[in-house]
Amino acid sequence: MAAPEQKNNNPGKPGRKEAQPIIIVKTPAEEQRLKLERLMRNPDKTVSIPDRPKEWNPRAPPEFVRDVMGSSAGAGSGEFHVYRHLRRREYQRQDFLDKMSTKYDANLKYLDKVELNKQAAEDRTAKRRKKREKLKQKRLMAKKAKVETKDGKEEDDDKKSDKSEEDEEEEDEREDDAEAPSFIMGKK
Repeated sequence: MAAPEQKNNNPGKPGRKEAQPIIIVKTPAEEQRLKLERLMRNPDKTVSIPDRPKEWNPRAPPEFVRDVMGSSAGAGSGEFHVYRHLRRREYQRQDFLDKMSTKYDANLKYLDKVELNKQAAEDRTAKRRKKREKLKQKRLMAKKAKVETKDGKEEDDDKKSDKSEEDEEEEDEREDDAEAPSFIMGKK
């Protein structure tokens, strides 16, 4: 038996894939779609994601300067260009240092603000926690007082205390309704 032959649309070039048609991209959306289609043809292939470009750093100033230029007579016309390049490089270095110091100051300012915000939030939380504990103690004391009054009185008194209990619950609900909201927008 003969081996089965592979069907090839290009008779002149055996074993080659078909040439893909050239697609002219007209919009960025089409370009993105084509890139995704090309990636999805072979999902096992790893995709390389380039690293973020590193921040530009100026060249460090030389430790020893050999060509010291002065304002002496007899300097050639080429010396001006050397001086100009040195001056430009020094200005770039100074600008870079200024930008780095402003960035550092802004970062420190931000961290201080975050710390202040955390402290303010902790203070508010502590104040509210204290208020909750106080309210909890108040309710506990009221329940203890109710239990003591129930034990000492007869059933008639129990009926009256039920009414007073309902009144107290209504009063507690009114207090809850009148409570200030826990978070107010725009308040600093």
